[in-house]
Amino acid sequence: MRIAQVSPLHEAVPPRLYGGTERVVSYLTEELVAEGHQVTLFASGDSVTSAMLVPGCRQSLRLDPRVRDPSLYHLIQIDQVVRRQHDFDIVHFHGEHLHYPLVPLLAVPLLTTLHGRLDLPDLIPFYETFRQVPVSSISHHQRRPLPGIGWLGTVHHGLPETLLRPGRGNGGYFAFLGRISPEKGIERAVAIARRSGVPLKIAAKVDAAGQDYYDSIHHLLHQPGIDFIGEIGESEKAAFLGDALGLLFPIDWPEPFGLVMIEAMACGTPVLAFRQGSVPEIIENDVSGVIVDTVEQAVAAVGRLLTIPRERCRESFRRRFSAARMARDYLGLYRRLSPMAAGKVLAPQRESMGEP
Repeated sequence: MRIAQVSPLHEAVPPRLYGGTERVVSYLTEELVAEGHQVTLFASGDSVTSAMLVPGCRQSLRLDPRVRDPSLYHLIQIDQVVRRQHDFDIVHFHGEHLHYPLVPLLAVPLLTTLHGRLDLPDLIPFYETFRQVPVSSISHHQRRPLPGIGWLGTVHHGLPETLLRPGRGNGGYFAFLGRISPEKGIERAVAIARRSGVPLKIAAKVDAAGQDYYDSIHHLLHQPGIDFIGEIGESEKAAFLGDALGLLFPIDWPEPFGLVMIEAMACGTPVLAFRQGSVPEIIENDVSGVIVDTVEQAVAAVGRLLTIPRERCRESFRRRFSAARMARDYLGLYRRLSPMAAGKVLAPQRESMGEP
């Protein structure tokens, strides 16, 4: 198939540091190329790919201090896609919703994967307006707030099987990996580690949106047994996760997927996670981790977590979350869309928009 992958421009594909969506786009793109498909990647100019790259900006927008309005570059990117649409059998967007008003200009089938949370009130009138646009979710739980839109399927994320090597967990610490924000549960992670007597290493991004929150909890990150490392890159993840006794994932929000959970599993590192969002879909109790509801339950479950064989955890990843499986699932959705006439499937229903 001739496939266009359209990535957000905030990060490179793959990201140099933090970045979930762009990382998944990279894994999917490279797997599709390896399987013999003709793939064109619309992404930032500093992306690295074996596909044909069409840059929408010179470098990832987050790392370019000259950028003041990122949406302008995404609109340029969408224009590039529209102009080249006849080169493709399918166009796969990962940029959420900016392209929706231009959907009637596309005569080629398209799929949009929604990567973010969907429980925000403003999204209801928007997705009702464009409810006929084919979309895919990254977990079954993610789609619950918007059951009546154009869901085509759910495709869980996947990683290349050789990306992260299994570790031995001999570092003697718990790991926390992600970004600093209230919903990621960093305060819970510190409490679990302190009460269980296990050191905690925190590898987390602090962005502009999270700076005030970071300042308010800064003192917690410098207690005895707590080691705040900061943001790490892809090359550092294997050692960081592989040496950990377990990954703490004490989230407090409807997590759409949680890529770090399967990254830990790929390293053989079991996950201690709170029962929120996609967690029950991703973690198999006593196979790849333990699911709890409170800090007290988490502390009580530490011993149970540490008895999970690391090879069993790695096998759960290999069986359920490989990039090859992800690519197969998306190809199935592409083939369902390709016979459809874009004009019939994608026309927005503006009369359905509710009150803001």
